[in-house]
Amino acid sequence: MAKPRELRRRIKSVESTRKITRTMEMVSTSKLKRAQERVVSARPYAQALGAVIADLLSPELAERFPLMRRPAPLEKGGPKKAALLVITSNRGLAGAFNANLVRAARERDAALTAAGYTVDLHVVGKKAVAYFRFVRRPVAEARIDIGDRPTARHAEELAAPLIAEYEAGRLASLEVVFAHFKSALVTPPEVLRVLPVEPAGAPPPAAGKTPAGAAAATATPRRAPVYIIRPDADALVGALLPQYVKNQVYRALVETAASEHGARRTAMKNATDSAGDMLDLLTRSYNRARQGQITQELSEIVGGAEALKG
Repeated sequence: MAKPRELRRRIKSVESTRKITRTMEMVSTSKLKRAQERVVSARPYAQALGAVIADLLSPELAERFPLMRRPAPLEKGGPKKAALLVITSNRGLAGAFNANLVRAARERDAALTAAGYTVDLHVVGKKAVAYFRFVRRPVAEARIDIGDRPTARHAEELAAPLIAEYEAGRLASLEVVFAHFKSALVTPPEVLRVLPVEPAGAPPPAAGKTPAGAAAATATPRRAPVYIIRPDADALVGALLPQYVKNQVYRALVETAASEHGARRTAMKNATDSAGDMLDLLTRSYNRARQGQITQELSEIVGGAEALKG
């Protein structure tokens, strides 16, 4: 059994750790509320934007916009390059949050490579940047300045060059790996195809092979509203499509930020609870050791007194 002095030192260390994890849990809870509000605010706009594009779209109209046109398959001379945008956090102490995102990115990267595409990685977050640097995987772009409060400007900076490449015919697809914020406890990694644009409920664009077997978004058919459009549908769809892509990237950024805080809060709560259980165990061990030490001291005192009497 450990000595009482050693147990007291361990108890003090665990108490200090519990204070830190409890504080981090409280900070993450506070940040989570604000991040969740940003997610809730971003989703309706993204859904409405997709619905408007789907209502205005027709197969003939879609063929005139490069962002909606599916590229030709590889065997027919289509573009050989695909872009993968990977979003992680800058900080750790969030359980398996970043590891799950990196694993999903690796799997998607391997699938696209196996299909014959050259994958350009665009990485956001120190954790992903450090991982791909460690495995010596080249990246086309690395951003560590966005943090947990992304803005629409950040999304535009990420999306605009990729939109230009796709319109020029140099990209077969753009996919985003991010954390889907379902709740503070459920934040699974998700792979979202952003280009070519296929808003929910839209008719299929020109025939072509989806890169690496990515599935098109589907939704329950609904009755389209009647729009009064000026100057015309072409001008409106042409203006909305880049905005739709940028908004999808922004939504991925804010959902990952909220998921990070939820994962960190859960991890810190588990750490705090584990520290409490450890303190209970150490306190019992200390009490037993101290009791044994006191009993031994009393026995030595009594034995000494009896020896003096003899």
